[in-house]
This record gives sequence, C-alpha cells and structure tokens, in this order.
Amino acid sequence: MTVRRMDNVGIVVDDLDAAIGFFTALGLDLEGRAPIAGQWADGVTGLQDMRVEIAMMRTPDGHGRLELSRFLAPPVVADHRTAPVNALGYLRVMFTVEDLDATLARIGKHGAQLVAKVVQYEDTFRLCYVRGPEGILIGLAQELG
Repeated sequence: MTVRRMDNVGIVVDDLDAAIGFFTALGLDLEGRAPIAGQWADGVTGLQDMRVEIAMMRTPDGHGRLELSRFLAPPVVADHRTAPVNALGYLRVMFTVEDLDATLARIGKHGAQLVAKVVQYEDTFRLCYVRGPEGILIGLAQELG
C-alpha cells in the first residue's frame, strides 16, 4: 500500500487572525475555521484536555492545505519562530506563485519580510524565503519561461 496524498501541513500560531490574513493575501482560501477538543483530539495528539482553534487554508488548485492551529490548552511548550533555515524539524512550506514581485508586495502589507534576497536558479525559477507573522518561514517560487 502507498500514500494516497499529502493532506495538509500544520503550523501552530499565536495570532490566528493574523496568520489567516497573511495566507489569504498570499492567495490561499479559508476553507473553514473551528474549535477542536474532546477525547478523540486528546487521543490523537497525546495531550490531555487539549483545546485548539484551527483554520484550514486551501491552495487555489484545491490540492494543498495548510492547517493553522492556535492552542488554548495546554500551554505551548516550545517556540521555533526565530529558528534559522538550518534548524532541525519543520523548515518551511514552499508555494509556487504566478508573479513573485506582486506577491511580495501584497504579503509585505501583512508583515512579510525577505530572509535574504530573491535569487534566480538557472532559467527555471526565481526563489526566496520569507518570514510572515510570528516568524512563519515560507518559500516562494516563480516558474520562468
């Protein structure tokens, strides 16, 4: 048996509204927002008395999803928001965009900042890393040609 698909990538945030605004400006659609709690949630996460609010963001093609979570309980135990790109664990999510410059201008209004600079890889892509609200690290790529 093989994997059928990747369902979503999860990111824990402190300000869910700011994260939704950022990813909406990037071009994702808010698919839904809901509180999550209960015995099943405790069972799957291994946390006791877990209460979280999630927002599911969907890419325009409908194939990719990003689950944003804000924990209400238990308290967050670690903070990786300022980890450099060579840190162990979650690194980044990469999005392909139509117009990199227009995207950077749009998400810049939501606090996005370039990590270094926009670079070109051969005649194939223009690429960059961006930190969004709360230091969320994402990659952006524009296909060339």
